[in-house]
Parts: sequence; C-alpha cells; structure tokens
Amino acid sequence: MAEQYEDEVQAEGMPGNIVLVGKKPPMNYVLAVVTQFNNGVNRVKIRARGNSISRAVDVAEISRHRFVTDAKVDEINIGSEEIANEDGTKSKVSSIEITLAK
Repeated sequence: MAEQYEDEVQAEGMPGNIVLVGKKPPMNYVLAVVTQFNNGVNRVKIRARGNSISRAVDVAEISRHRFVTDAKVDEINIGSEEIANEDGTKSKVSSIEITLAK
C-alpha cells in the first residue's frame, strides 16, 4: 500500500526534496536523502505512514550519523490520515514527517 501511495504522490508534482519511505530497505532511502543534500538542497523531508514510520526514523538517523554528519533534525510532524480501503471502508493511518537541515 505504501508503494502505491509513493507513486500517487510523486505523480502529483511533489517537490524533489521529499523522500517517501515505503517497504524497500532503509539504505535505498538513505541514498535518496544523501543525493538530495549532494545536489545542493538544504532541507530534506522524510515522510512515511503506518508500518514504515520506524523505517523513516532509521533513514533519518543513518543519514545524519553516517553520511551527512552536519545535518540536524529541524522539525518532526506527526499526524494521522484517513484512507479508503479496498472494500470501501475508511481507516486512519499514522504518519510522520522528519525534516533534516544542513
């Protein structure tokens, strides 16, 4: 489900400094964060929801401790989103956005 969300959001014209964390291994997302910083971006937002939240925290911590040591956690936003299930019912899913800044 998170992968589908990732494709939908990026297709809507989301800025390049946002990394959406899904089911892939954390290092895939760490590479995306490091690439953004290497391209001159000063702030990168790491977004996830549901079961991917802990993976997003891992991505932020690995990125700033191993690869971009001058990056700091600038902001953390948490919330919940209401999504429609395949059977038509609605569910609330937790979400997080971690902003790293140089």
